[in-house]
Amino acid sequence: MALSMHAATVPMIKTLLEALSAILDKAAAFAEAKKIDPAVLLGARLAPDMFPLARQVQIACDIARGGALRLAGREVPSVADTETTIAELKARIASTLAVIAEIPASEIDGSEDRTVVLKMRAGAMEFTGQRYLVGFIIPNVTFHCATAYNILRHNGVEIGKRDFLGAF
Repeated sequence: MALSMHAATVPMIKTLLEALSAILDKAAAFAEAKKIDPAVLLGARLAPDMFPLARQVQIACDIARGGALRLAGREVPSVADTETTIAELKARIASTLAVIAEIPASEIDGSEDRTVVLKMRAGAMEFTGQRYLVGFIIPNVTFHCATAYNILRHNGVEIGKRDFLGAF
């Protein structure tokens, strides 16, 4: 049996974002136990020219939400990047998961050949739905979730591979 576009998209996104939310819980507990301002963790980065933790979470959510909506042929509303606390970032993850869960599988399935156009700073990028999923959504959501994990791990939060992988 072939893997449907919905089956290749939604469960992966759900697993990664739920794991991201769980590691944010561990970050909050770590900050409290160590008497560290959580804002320090949210502003942490691995290199001077990379986005900090908070922005990694925002981007992971944006790509996950936008990806599922575009594959479904829906408009992608803009979401302001205003989160300044772990609780607010967890709420963003939860709202992203709610949007994705609301999309019927029938709207994503069959999108393999749907044209998806992304407006980027360097210009528009055009994909087929399948290429968008495997060449853009999956690697980008995974990258930003992994980067968030790495930032927290680098800063001493006790998380491991199982935390990143989440429940499957």
